[in-house]
Amino acid sequence: MANRESDITITNDESGDEHDSFGEDNNSTFGTSEIPALYENESIVCSASDVNLHCLYSGRVNGVLHVTKYRLYFEVTKDYDMKTVDIPLGNITKVDKIGSSNKQKQDVSGLEIICKDMRNFKFALKHESKKKVFDAIQTYAFPISNGKSFFAFDNGTEYRVNGWDVYDAAKEMQRLGLPTDCWRLTELNKDYRLCDTYPAVLAVPHQISDEEVQKCATCRSKSRFPVLSWLHPSNNASITRCSQPNVGVGGVRRNKDDEKYISAILEANLQCHKLFIMDARPKINAVANQAKGGGYEDIEKYQNTELVFLDIANIHVMRDSLRKLKDMVYPSVDDAHFLSNLESTKWLEYIKAIIAGAVRIADTVDRCRTSCIVHCSDGWDRTPQLTALAMILLDPYYRTLVGFEVLIEKEWCSFGHKFGQRNGLGDKNHSDDQRSPIFLQFIDAVWQVTRQFPCAFEFNEHFLMTILDHVNSCLFGTFLFNSEQDRVKGNVKDKTQSLWSHINSKMEDYLNPLYAKLLHQHVLLPVASVRQLRLWKSLYMRWNPRMQPQESMENINKILFARVQQLRSMCENLQSELDARAKIEVSPGASESRNSQTWPSGSGHVSPV
Repeated sequence: MANRESDITITNDESGDEHDSFGEDNNSTFGTSEIPALYENESIVCSASDVNLHCLYSGRVNGVLHVTKYRLYFEVTKDYDMKTVDIPLGNITKVDKIGSSNKQKQDVSGLEIICKDMRNFKFALKHESKKKVFDAIQTYAFPISNGKSFFAFDNGTEYRVNGWDVYDAAKEMQRLGLPTDCWRLTELNKDYRLCDTYPAVLAVPHQISDEEVQKCATCRSKSRFPVLSWLHPSNNASITRCSQPNVGVGGVRRNKDDEKYISAILEANLQCHKLFIMDARPKINAVANQAKGGGYEDIEKYQNTELVFLDIANIHVMRDSLRKLKDMVYPSVDDAHFLSNLESTKWLEYIKAIIAGAVRIADTVDRCRTSCIVHCSDGWDRTPQLTALAMILLDPYYRTLVGFEVLIEKEWCSFGHKFGQRNGLGDKNHSDDQRSPIFLQFIDAVWQVTRQFPCAFEFNEHFLMTILDHVNSCLFGTFLFNSEQDRVKGNVKDKTQSLWSHINSKMEDYLNPLYAKLLHQHVLLPVASVRQLRLWKSLYMRWNPRMQPQESMENINKILFARVQQLRSMCENLQSELDARAKIEVSPGASESRNSQTWPSGSGHVSPV
């Protein structure tokens, strides 16, 4: 089959929510086992026939390369184990042209594609095809650099539920018990003029007026003054978040407005007369920020406070660690030096630091009944890593599937984590030093906690991996842009679909069969030790066929769900029999008939699933 361009038929998926997205349901080497069904309004931009993929595991594979407005996919034309390579264009970091190395001196050259999910590809194709494929990828993979919009704005897929309804800031604050005598809601930032990276609805100390809030905003980097993230339901200890204080060069400036505001947070907790300021950074980094006017709080000026540095490295260190991890797991794994190579990446060491910081915050708030202010430099990277994970440990609601979605919308999206910048969404500048795997680390840390408490979370591993896949896919509007203000300006809620629409329309795929809600309403305190942590192989090594399990986790979950349902049904039947027996025993004449009552045979038998 030298040329199949005219023979290929791609059909649109009319089922909407039943559409299987990239990276969710496959265990093959590079992609899926079937030709992907295109989304509504997704069309093929260009195709190239007689293309060779230099597969690291299967050798040279021949096929047809297609570029659509959303993805690049390679359809294999012969009988190989692999059928299709499917790559959302948003998942591409960069595309390089490579020269010909053909021994027969044929008119052949190639493209090298570097992805954000550990995969690299090399395609050999004809010169006349290379330019059109390269130009198509550049145009649709990097829309921001080319004055175009993300495919999320074209995706016309319909879902049974509206995921944008998952999070409502006012309702979430109401769930936390607000307003109270000590905390109130303010719409001072409703037009995003006070702080352009904060949400419109904020919770602040009740005794602080809006005028005083405005004064405090000038005392913090990027105007990110302390606001409430979480309130303990019984002891009134709080978690608030902000950015570093503007203490001036050398740390000599005193901010009395900020001091008054911090004092109000302390006084809002009537059960403790102390306040912890959890600075996510290593102290040396915080000191270095004084040269730029930032820095950290002078505890002598802030009464009854204690400053703790949590030693979490900056975005540049984390980016370098992920690069080392990729070199370690892709394209092959060195078994002889696996542990030493993993240690050299320091990836698990950094995950441990995040977990340790979150545990300290959770323990301080719950057991010590002491409020915590959490910040890093700007308050949109390490800060949400810590606040969100601490809130998961403290509040069982955030361990449910919908609760976790609310948490991401609240602590990450609304409070201005720069998803667009940190993940390079739509931007061809692959060397941008502002890219960093901050959100990936958070999800990894959550996965580590689920390993230690496998029955405490309603969602499963597949749920976490799906979220990570769609951070970069640009199929949904959830993670587009850098702030709530940007998404409001882009009219994202009206013009795109939410990732939660996709997930919540087939929620059963993402549920944990071992979840025991009633047994895990307490605070979780995981062990923050590298000895307890594991490399997330099913995420970082999923493209290596030699590392894939024979039985997929999705199938295992389905079997477990069936067994759990069977056991629950048996328990209900047994309980009904016990209730009926109890009624007979207390009824008149029960003593005469008691000896004739027998248990039904086989009631304790469990059939194989």
